[in-house]
Amino acid sequence: MSLVPLLTSDQFSSVDQPALAQGVNLYGDVLNTWAAIGNSPGLLAKYLPFLGQLNGPGALDQRVKDLVAVRVAVLNHCRYTASHRCSSALAKGVTVDELGAVANGKLEGFTEQERLALQLAEEMTVALPTVPLESDHTGVSRSVRDDVQRVFDAAALVELVMCISVWNALSRFHRVMDFEMDMPEAPAPVAAQL
Repeated sequence: MSLVPLLTSDQFSSVDQPALAQGVNLYGDVLNTWAAIGNSPGLLAKYLPFLGQLNGPGALDQRVKDLVAVRVAVLNHCRYTASHRCSSALAKGVTVDELGAVANGKLEGFTEQERLALQLAEEMTVALPTVPLESDHTGVSRSVRDDVQRVFDAAALVELVMCISVWNALSRFHRVMDFEMDMPEAPAPVAAQL
């Protein structure tokens, strides 16, 4: 059961109505995460455009965005985020086998950029919170930082680090909120790792 009430479309503030209408136009319904966010008037109006900008076309390859989002969802054991991110990835041509490999941390068969992005996602999700500042200012291994800096330009790196950061925040938000599913379950090989 959700931690907060889930609003119906008529319960959203007037400031959030335009963003909500755009979201419903794209997805056909009010997603549970939006219904929760609506409890804080004005937040959805900022959240949806930002997320759309981050997840949409940009300097970072869309496939990389989808793969790291799935990996972060799995590492945070978030069923809701995994459902959404797998649906997005599958709609864009990522296969179930590839999603299963990402969920299991098996990086063979992926491009160098994909492998490095997935390694960075893992370090930012799992290692970073455990590394004290006095040990390392970034919390990410020097080798991974050097490698991602070598293969991604500055614009793509900003998008990559922001994507990983946002999906960490959202998967934790989604998990604590305890939303019911509003998209198809993640494929079995991904669900098995949650």
